[in-house]
Amino acid sequence: MLDQYAIAALNLSFSCSKDFSNTKKWKQLSRLQRSLILLIFVLLFICGIASYPSFTEHLRGKTPFVSYESEPLVSCQNLLKAGVTEWIKYLLSKYVHKANNLIFHLTIICAISLFMNPLVTFSWRGAVIDTGEATEGTKNGENKEDSPANHWLEAVREAFRHAWKGYKESAWGHDELRPMSKSYSEWFGLGLTLIDALDTMWILELKEEFEEAKSWVATELSFNKNVDVNLFESTIRILGGLLSTYHLTGDTLFLDKAKDIGYRLMPAFNTPSKIPYSDVNIGKGTAHPPRWTSDSTVAEVTSIQLEFRELSRLTQEPQYQAAVAEVMMQVHKLDGKLDGLVPMFINTNNGQFTHQGIYTLGARADSYYEYLLKQWIQGGKKENQLLEDYLQAIEGVKKNLLQKSSPNGLTFVGELSHGQFSPKMDHLVCFLPGTLALGAHNGLPADHMDLAKELMETCYQMYIQMETGLSPEIVHFNMHQGSTRDIEVKLADRHNLLRPETVESLFYLHRLTNDHKYQDWGWEILQNFEKYTKVSSGGYTSINNVRDPEYPSPRDKMESFFLGETLKYFYLLFSNNTNLISLDQYVFNTEAHPLPIWPSTA
Repeated sequence: MLDQYAIAALNLSFSCSKDFSNTKKWKQLSRLQRSLILLIFVLLFICGIASYPSFTEHLRGKTPFVSYESEPLVSCQNLLKAGVTEWIKYLLSKYVHKANNLIFHLTIICAISLFMNPLVTFSWRGAVIDTGEATEGTKNGENKEDSPANHWLEAVREAFRHAWKGYKESAWGHDELRPMSKSYSEWFGLGLTLIDALDTMWILELKEEFEEAKSWVATELSFNKNVDVNLFESTIRILGGLLSTYHLTGDTLFLDKAKDIGYRLMPAFNTPSKIPYSDVNIGKGTAHPPRWTSDSTVAEVTSIQLEFRELSRLTQEPQYQAAVAEVMMQVHKLDGKLDGLVPMFINTNNGQFTHQGIYTLGARADSYYEYLLKQWIQGGKKENQLLEDYLQAIEGVKKNLLQKSSPNGLTFVGELSHGQFSPKMDHLVCFLPGTLALGAHNGLPADHMDLAKELMETCYQMYIQMETGLSPEIVHFNMHQGSTRDIEVKLADRHNLLRPETVESLFYLHRLTNDHKYQDWGWEILQNFEKYTKVSSGGYTSINNVRDPEYPSPRDKMESFFLGETLKYFYLLFSNNTNLISLDQYVFNTEAHPLPIWPSTA
């Protein structure tokens, strides 16, 4: 162990000054140079001691920055930034005299090292790593052995296995797991969680789990059922999940099932206005609006396009794409928008917006904006009407919904109701940083990326300012001078449903900027999911109160999107392989199912 660290120390000291070479002799070095080398030896020796189990066990819980299972990469920059000097001070105060004086010298060493050669880092295992090489390896889609991301990837796999264990033992073939009661709940009776998780298992390389799920699809999954399903939810979860899995695996089993459900959903479009009903009976071939209204939700009727367009491309049957294109054309022409922002409801009889005057990027409107951009990308950036509507909407957001909080000036997206601004922001809105970043990556204005970064910070704060480190469903931002806290949460809004939107945007921001702080933020969030939502017998549960770490009040429900989206985006966030579901080859539907960007016909 000591020899390993000695070698690392010599390499590190050589790179800290170009005056050091293999031909120099110890006596030719100045007193300062010799002191620096000796102090580096001390630091590495202490790190070696600390790596023994007796020390790491003693220090567990005292240093949240360190995860001993995942052996994170340590650099001088990290020592200064992460506050690990306090950790070293603890060791030195116990084992070395005059600790404070040594800490001062160690800090100076780190500063000198960064100044002389900012690319030098060393790992807990003592191997010197040139992060310039590590970056090059990342560009080629490879992970360095000592990168914490490798261990974080395995942590995501373990989380999936734990969730899958609960589902397999207590809810197999049913829609959703109730992990606390070891039972299940049904929505449509179509195995939603299993279908939603198919492509996640493939991406995470969980071959055994994938094969058993595939076997269920082949032998048990039938859509010939007298059951009402929601058009939107069935499209994004079932149709999207099957299409995605077909593209990733090449197995026509999934394409055949996608064709079946796609055909059965088509009666929803048989309305006077061609704006689809919200519900369709896939066994009877009938459709209807909800019992209490003839309206459909704008987000729902405008967020099924990616899937039906792709189904037409694969089957060469144009009716699927024609049906969803008609919806987009009508919404494009409708009155009632505000600078490109749309109301939340649309009438299926006359095709007009209803409940006008209320504008939000949260529930009932959110994915309309997402699918404007993604359809444009999916089709090869040729459908200018979609792009124009998207760009106009983002300007409408900036003009009408964007504000800053007090006292820390967090940028947030509020809501507008009949001219009155409300500083209310759903967690659902946290899809927006990722969408903005994706647009900038595809050639849209650079200030979209600037706004994405600001909003990403806000969504992160929605987590870390809560006592559990998990975001509530809805927050309200303070805007008054003299406020002491940026974020307030009402009692009814304190639940967390294991939603993916923040992790989704962290993935986009990391993938498109290569800024590793987004991975760090994601790791914090994953650890808090593990701490407050994991059920020991299997599965994860949504919770009622993110403000109460002592009893967050489990809701006994694991949504299918936890496996379909949240864990998938965690995995993609922690992977440094940019070829893993390349954003230049795939576009994600709003349930995180990747669909191919169409090849150019030019």
